[in-house]
Amino acid sequence: MSRVVVKIGSSSLTTPDGHIDPDRLELLVEAIAAARHRGDDAVLVSSGAIAAGLGPLGLPERPRDLATQQAAASVGQGALMAEYSSRFAVRGLTVGQVLLTVDDVTRRSHYRNAHQTFAKLLELGIVPVVNENDTVATSEIRFGDNDRLAALVAHLVHADLLVLLSDVDGLYTAHPAEPGSRPISTVSDESDLAGVDIARVGSAVGTGGMVTKVEAARIATAAGIPVVLTRADRAAAALEGHDVGTRFATTGKRRSSRLLWLAHASQTKGSVVLDDGAVRALTERGASLLAAGVTGVTGEFAAGDPVDLVDAAGTVVARGLVNFDSSELPGLLGRSTADLVADHGPDYDREVVHRDDLMILRRSR
Repeated sequence: MSRVVVKIGSSSLTTPDGHIDPDRLELLVEAIAAARHRGDDAVLVSSGAIAAGLGPLGLPERPRDLATQQAAASVGQGALMAEYSSRFAVRGLTVGQVLLTVDDVTRRSHYRNAHQTFAKLLELGIVPVVNENDTVATSEIRFGDNDRLAALVAHLVHADLLVLLSDVDGLYTAHPAEPGSRPISTVSDESDLAGVDIARVGSAVGTGGMVTKVEAARIATAAGIPVVLTRADRAAAALEGHDVGTRFATTGKRRSSRLLWLAHASQTKGSVVLDDGAVRALTERGASLLAAGVTGVTGEFAAGDPVDLVDAAGTVVARGLVNFDSSELPGLLGRSTADLVADHGPDYDREVVHRDDLMILRRSR
């Protein structure tokens, strides 16, 4: 038995006027149901909530303002889940809705709950249907696109494969319509992407494009999960293991799931500036960040928020969950933990960022 995460975008699920396309939906559900009946676990990351709400609300195109997007998502998410529920039910399967925001998977207690929810749903034989919680997500707590969300979910559930479904049949050296553009069957490492033109926007009803799909593939493969990128109508072939689309080979090993989320899903609230010694301690020795190694603070944040840890030149070297408010830290700069405890009491016997809540993004040279 294997475990697969399948992501489908808005443009692959809906008609140009914003309504759900029943034929496309049927092909997707049939492909995933067939995988489940073969004994594989499946998680579906589905865009389309906002797009599915355009038709019922009489909107000609995806709205630009956040409030209208959230209204469309509120209407469309229910319609989308109703379609999934009825179509999977015909095939003897039950779906469960999982709506996520960044906050759900970076804060420790929230992350643990998300992980346990997925584990229990899969244990019960449910097909989780995942989407960003567009109805309540603000610009500060958004993943930004469901391609990246799918890569992070794939790692969260320990998937063996991530399938990214699109309206093109794979990655090309340039836009498929351009003369001389060639399909790329395999991406083994970053060098295979040299010279590849992926800077094209997505459809009128989606937010992604090839850029977000390649970035999602980078995230997943760096975490030890292979990726297949192909057209939505080839979902069944991809899940059966056929050679379709573009396959991205793994480039790294599995890491702590929560730290992967922290590195790729967090919108940081500010920065903590480190001296050279602290940079070396973090990047070379895997140490926690102590107040003695902090020289400055920028932005406003509360204890538990994600922050960037930067060197004296402003280069981000790590990201972590801070244990102090930004208003507290200036009075602690450069001081030892022993001094802080002596002056302020035992509550200050803690790290600015504990190493278990820290993800290194750049190693020291």
